[in-house]
Amino acid sequence: MSESTQATVLVVDDEPEVADVYALRLQTAFDTRVAYGGEAALEAVDEDVDIVLLDRRMPSLSGDEVLEQLRDEDNDTRVIMLTAVDPGMDIIDMPFDDYLCKPVEKDDLTAAINQQLRAKRYDTRLSEYMKVTSKLALLEAELSAQAVSENEQLRDLSQRADDLKEQMDDTLEGFEDIDTAFQEIGRHHG
Repeated sequence: MSESTQATVLVVDDEPEVADVYALRLQTAFDTRVAYGGEAALEAVDEDVDIVLLDRRMPSLSGDEVLEQLRDEDNDTRVIMLTAVDPGMDIIDMPFDDYLCKPVEKDDLTAAINQQLRAKRYDTRLSEYMKVTSKLALLEAELSAQAVSENEQLRDLSQRADDLKEQMDDTLEGFEDIDTAFQEIGRHHG
């Protein structure tokens, strides 16, 4: 995507009315496409798609399976899980770029997309940092403080975030508010 080109966002949901509502919310800011299900999503993703908003729970081919196939194809399209499935520990190893729980307000959705577009322009460490801190924020919101402090996987994830942040001091100068960016986006319903 060039600076003068509008980003292309693919909204994927097996419920047409849900996909259409999100697409309508985004169409003034982005070139918006819609796919009604996992198979349709894989057919619709091409080199022009910058961001995929992907539902997790779909019949036939789940969002998790679509995500796996996109990554197996070495597709560098950014994927934001946009779903009613509350996150659990299973998200730690999932290769998505962000995770938003439905319903999502238009401003939060637009902010998450713009954040991913900015990250796409920077190095892979920043992208990885954003993935890791997004997962941490979600899981910390879901679990009790004690469960977070006692979980080895979460400690490892937190350490990974710290290590990445140390490696990127120069890159992060343009992102003074990187630590608060994930808190400003409503990633979790309620």
